[in-house]
Amino acid sequence: MADPVHVGLPELSHEIELSPAFHDLDPMDVVWHGNYVKYLEIARNALMARFDYDYPQMKESGYAWPIVDMRLKYVRSLVYGQKVRIRARIVEWENRLKIDYQVRCADSGEVLTKAHSIQVAVDIATREMCWVCPPVLLDKLGVRARTGKGA
Repeated sequence: MADPVHVGLPELSHEIELSPAFHDLDPMDVVWHGNYVKYLEIARNALMARFDYDYPQMKESGYAWPIVDMRLKYVRSLVYGQKVRIRARIVEWENRLKIDYQVRCADSGEVLTKAHSIQVAVDIATREMCWVCPPVLLDKLGVRARTGKGA
């Protein structure tokens, strides 16, 4: 069943595939926990590039988008050479940019990691945080701000 909140919206997700490299392992021969953030960043960049609003376009539009919160839930360890699929999905875009992530084993589909990141718009010229996302983000995503109840 479709999520009624997202009916009529463009698909705000993107998926990439990668395999952890040897240099990403820790002494226990699994991917070091800090490298998961790098993988999420790769997925987030691919997602935003899909909407022509990756970091160079953000800067050109006059906004920086620092991450102000990131949370990860490690379900299973990633190992060297394991093919994984990382899905990044925009779930909030009005007052902040929130992206949910799911890392799955490409072969079995098993969920290995769940995460989310939150970014806020900062006006580059003034260094002031914006309390609502700038219209350029809404335009790039092909969405509009919801107004009032039921909108």
